[in-house]
Parts: sequence; C-alpha cells; structure tokens
Amino acid sequence: MLLRSMSVENYRSLRSLRIDTADVNLFIGENGVRKSNLYRALQLVQSAMRGSFARDIAAEGGMSSALWSGARRAGKAVRICLMTELIDEERAITFRYRIEAGLKPPAAAGFSFEPQVKEEELSVETGRRPVTMMKRAGPSIAVRGEHGRLEDYPGEAMQSETAVSLLGDAGHYPEIGAVRRAIGQWRFFHGFRTDRDSPLRAPCLAVTAPMLDEEGGNMAAVFATLYHTREDTLDLDRAVASAFGGAKLEVPPPGQFAEFALVFPEFPQRPFLPRELSDGQMRFLALAAALLSYRRPPFIALNEPETSLYPDMLPALADMIVSASRDSQIWIVTHSERLAAAVQERCGVRPRRVVRKNGATSIDGMRLTGSLDGEDE
Repeated sequence: MLLRSMSVENYRSLRSLRIDTADVNLFIGENGVRKSNLYRALQLVQSAMRGSFARDIAAEGGMSSALWSGARRAGKAVRICLMTELIDEERAITFRYRIEAGLKPPAAAGFSFEPQVKEEELSVETGRRPVTMMKRAGPSIAVRGEHGRLEDYPGEAMQSETAVSLLGDAGHYPEIGAVRRAIGQWRFFHGFRTDRDSPLRAPCLAVTAPMLDEEGGNMAAVFATLYHTREDTLDLDRAVASAFGGAKLEVPPPGQFAEFALVFPEFPQRPFLPRELSDGQMRFLALAAALLSYRRPPFIALNEPETSLYPDMLPALADMIVSASRDSQIWIVTHSERLAAAVQERCGVRPRRVVRKNGATSIDGMRLTGSLDGEDE
C-alpha cells in the first residue's frame, strides 16, 4: 500500500494542510518554520493504528501543546484532524482513514490534558463510491459486519483509545487489519543517539535483522544480515566508500553478538570499532542501515538526516535515498539546500519549500488540492 495523500488540521503549527505524496517526498525549510510537524503528524497516524495515540501525544506535552497554537474562533472547540489515503495498486483499492481528537468536556471522565478521540472513520473505495467500513462517534462504534451492513460494535472504546486499534486486535475485520499492518510497517527515523552510551555503539544480540529498529539498537545485526545472509552489499559498500574516502565495513560472522568495525585505507590493518568513530560517522552508518537494509520498509521518513554529517557525506546520503526509493516511499524533512539539490539531481523530485505565514506552517505554492503549482508540468 502506498500513501497517496495526507491532510492535517489544528495540529501544532499546522492550521490546515493537504499534501499529495509521491515516491520521494522532499520538504525543505529554514529553522523555526516548524517543518518537523509534518513528520510528527504522520507519526501520529501510525500511533493511532498501534493504540498509542494518547500516550504519544501526552509524551509531547499533552493536548494543550499539540493543539493548533495560533488564533482560534471564540466559542468553537478545536480538534486535531488527521486523514490519510492509501492505495493498494495491485488490487485497485483505496483506503481512507480519518481521526479527530480534542480536549475532554469539563464534566467528562478522563485526565485533563490527554486527547479525547471524538471521531474515527475508515472507508474503502474500489472504483465505485466509498464504502464506510468503520465509524466511531465518541465511545460508540459501528462496523461493517459479515452481512455487509454497519452494525453496532458490542463494546465501547475508552475516550483515549482508538477504535482502529481496538477492532484490529479483534481479528474479524480484514480491511482494518490490512491498513493497520501497512501503516504499522512505516519507519520514522527522527534521529539517532551517538553519545558514548548510544545503542549504535554497542554489540547487539545476533538475531537476523531484516530492517533497522527506529532507535537503531540492532544496527550491527542489520549489517551482519546483509553480509552473511543476503551476501549482497554492493550498495552498502559503495555508500561507505563514498562517504569515508574509500573505507569499508568489516563485519565478522556473528557469534552470540553481532559486531562491526570500519577500516580506513590509510590504516588497513587497524579496524576502528564503533566506540572510536565520530558522531557524524555513526549517524551516517545508522542512515545506511535504515535505507539499505535486507527488507526495506514500505515507507521511510527521515527528519533532518543531515544533522551531524560532514558536508561531503551528503552526496552519498542522496545516493542511498535514491537506492531505497526503488522499494520504499521516502519522506525527507531537511534544512540542507545541498542535500535537497543532490536528491533532486538524482531522482528529479521537486523540493517542497516549507514556510510559515501568520503563525501557520504551509508549503509554498501548495494548492488546496494538495499539489504544487507547476507540478502537472
């Protein structure tokens, strides 16, 4: 399933925005325009699928922090609204999921600043009119049953939990399960710890790792899986050599733990262990594991991947992004003009410039339909 569009209203600095998505989506903007909120909004859709929507909003400061931060109309309740459209191209099916959340009413049960899910809807379209598969209003849920009719679900959802996660766990609703599985496989790489105690620098248990965990703790196992299971490391070897002046990874066959080292051409007999590498070198290797893993996620989001990288590493990073885009949708948020230009040169994608006007984050030249001026050309 491919993400074909996203819409967001009243989330942080995002007043109202709709974006059509492509295979590679490149967003560039200055510091302070709140471009990372685009990334966070998509991450919250995944949180809804996983059942961690309320917890993840609470972790970023609660609803008082997550709600639209600009001027509001007096007397009108403000809700966060997120919507995604996914297309299963093989079966020609379009899935649309929408969730609305707000603060609890003064007399209602629940904690003061946790999100209250007000509405949810999942619809499916197969070439005719959309068919609602699940609809939720407050705690009440209606779901399309085996006879093809919307029926009241016997249970009620707590105000802070999502119906899509509750019903998905039930195992009786294949359309809900399909969307949950697809979005649950997305990977969001917001940043990697590179301090002395970072999990990137430690050996990890030798368990086959087809893709990188979001915190990067299984990076050594990802490399070992590429070298000793897939036995195809052409893209990885090329990226490492390009970024590090001809260096190569040394990945011994794993025993109880998987480990790796970096060998530089000027010191061919002296492997450098992860604890000896710089923050920029470790971050690049983590990005390589994220983008070039044995099994690439269907959707990979990178938030400011250029952070801590040396400028001469950016062309190699762009090469990895283009390589990963053969199998994955890519979403990049950056403030690096050089990285944006390198990605554009390699795959022809037009960067979308993120701006802030009257307190609201938007895309320069974005139409209300979600496409950019001149994109049709």
